Amino acid sequence: MKACLQFAVIALLNIYLACGFTTPISHEGRRVVISSSVQTRSASSLQMAKISEKEAQSAIDKVVAALRKDKTANEELGQLKQVNNILGFGSPQKGKIAVRFNASFQKGGKGLSSIPLPFGLGQSNKSEGRGTMVGQVKASVNEQTGKVMECSVFRDLGYGRAFNLKV
Repeated sequence: MKACLQFAVIALLNIYLACGFTTPISHEGRRVVISSSVQTRSASSLQMAKISEKEAQSAIDKVVAALRKDKTANEELGQLKQVNNILGFGSPQKGKIAVRFNASFQKGGKGLSSIPLPFGLGQSNKSEGRGTMVGQVKASVNEQTGKVMECSVFRDLGYGRAFNLKV
């Protein structure tokens, strides 16, 4: 029982230190001794590199251009019409920009409305937005070269199939 309790305390301390807390905690008024191998972990090693909004927008533009240019993406998803929301961006690894955004894709027909024009001149060419699918795009771009390293488009809020861009 005592060994099991010690194991649980050590496991909790490891979680405590992994979360970035540096002050030693006490258990029932006694200071808990932690091995030196665990104490060497610093909170600074857990921080990610920061990128500016301008760098993120540039990365999003590169991903949009790659999706518009790829024939397979156009056949399977449709033509990328617009970026709706930017959900997030960051740099999880040095030299890599990660972006996530929602984009509208339109497949096939023009989605024209059937609003009649005056004086019997036919129908209008106003786009109604039919056949539009909003997908979530998750991509990584090389910070130095600007090349798209990976790109996935999740349809139907991630419950449908995902499209992976070949790079």
